[in-house]
Amino acid sequence: MLPALVRACARLRLPASKLFSTKQMSADEMVALTKKHSIFSWSAQDAVAPIPMVRAKGCYFWDATGKKYFDLNSQLMCTNIGHGDQRVIDAIKAQAEELVYAGPSMATRVRAELGRALSELTPGHLDKFFFTLGGAEATENAIKMAKAVTGRTKIMTRYRAYHGATAGSITLTGDHRRWANEPGIPGVVRVFDPYMYRSPLYREGDTEEEFAERCLEQIEEVLMYEGGHNVAAFILETVTGTNGIIIPPKGYLEGVRKICDKHGILMICDEVMAGLGRTGTMFACDHWKVVPDMICMAKGLTSAYMPLGAVAVNPRVSDHFKDKVFYGGLTYSGHPMCLAASVATLKVMKDDDLVGNAARMGTVMGTLMEELKARHPSVGDVRNIGLFGAIELVKNRTTKEPMGPYVGASPETTKLGAFLKANGLYAFIWRNLLHTNPPLCVTEKELRDAFEVIDRALDITDEFVSP
Repeated sequence: MLPALVRACARLRLPASKLFSTKQMSADEMVALTKKHSIFSWSAQDAVAPIPMVRAKGCYFWDATGKKYFDLNSQLMCTNIGHGDQRVIDAIKAQAEELVYAGPSMATRVRAELGRALSELTPGHLDKFFFTLGGAEATENAIKMAKAVTGRTKIMTRYRAYHGATAGSITLTGDHRRWANEPGIPGVVRVFDPYMYRSPLYREGDTEEEFAERCLEQIEEVLMYEGGHNVAAFILETVTGTNGIIIPPKGYLEGVRKICDKHGILMICDEVMAGLGRTGTMFACDHWKVVPDMICMAKGLTSAYMPLGAVAVNPRVSDHFKDKVFYGGLTYSGHPMCLAASVATLKVMKDDDLVGNAARMGTVMGTLMEELKARHPSVGDVRNIGLFGAIELVKNRTTKEPMGPYVGASPETTKLGAFLKANGLYAFIWRNLLHTNPPLCVTEKELRDAFEVIDRALDITDEFVSP
């Protein structure tokens, strides 16, 4: 590879040093070159204004000017153990010395280790795994397996859902990001979400169980029209992520499990964001003691130190492929470098009790969020489970008018984001939602400091509240 690049440089009359320069770039150079040669996701390219990030440690990262940011979103809800943990970095280095790559048909030490480690963490009998490079590939392969196992063609999903950006996964996605990619794959049917704050199925004074029952009745009605015998799987984010941290009400997940069993439908929990400790349990479904047939995971699986996803499956799924071909494959499935990062990440999570810390700090964060709601009229609702949270902003608490459109940004949230960034808080703001998803290693002081900045920032959105 290297000689080829040197020859290429010679043909272009460029010194190799130009290609492999170790000279430090200024912030402006970094941004300009990145924008010139890169396509950024989910963005109109001229509108992109990336932070020139140069290093990170714990809950913080720094840009090329030396400015420090608290990472309130763990980048993309993924650096769960925090940035720059030397134990994981050393494990990646060691794996590079031992074996950088092995094809997906190979058995490796690290593949054996990770499979065993994960099987001790997943609920029930989900003890066999197909390794991917990310969450979208995990959901893509999960529905492929479901169709093969059941012989059915339809997949049920929800509207306030995000399952990835590949061809099948973006069709499973319920939010507006699928629109540009439609018609997509056939056979996807949707139901509405158990969103107590906005669902028309919720009636004032309902208990969680009463509301859940109405949501479940709606699912049954859709299955009547679609034919439950035609549906291979129901894929759902155990706790909805970017679409609002929608926590299932009591009885909902248990009811979904029963409906799936009744109709012979495979239940797939997408825990790409919610899994691996984020909610204060290893997997979010553990909160309700519900065991799905498959779990999709990524992000926290390596804390994003290397790209890795996985589909965990139970014997109903894995046994099907004992004597039948699994028609799926990826060049980098089971990549040793990625698996090594995961083994080390899981060890860090255990050694540092990060799942326990997510539960403890989640309680602190929930209190801080409720205090913000009490002080700021622009806060319509707050929701969190562990360190998976969102602040929902409204223009009027009575009408619940969102402080931001369903698609695109609003002047109010743009000003909010600018204030947070100027004050060293990196946050994910989408529609009318300010997400609060810090690394699981966060301390109480770090949380309180971050929420002090948010408290001041919400004075801005309060100005836009209508009487």
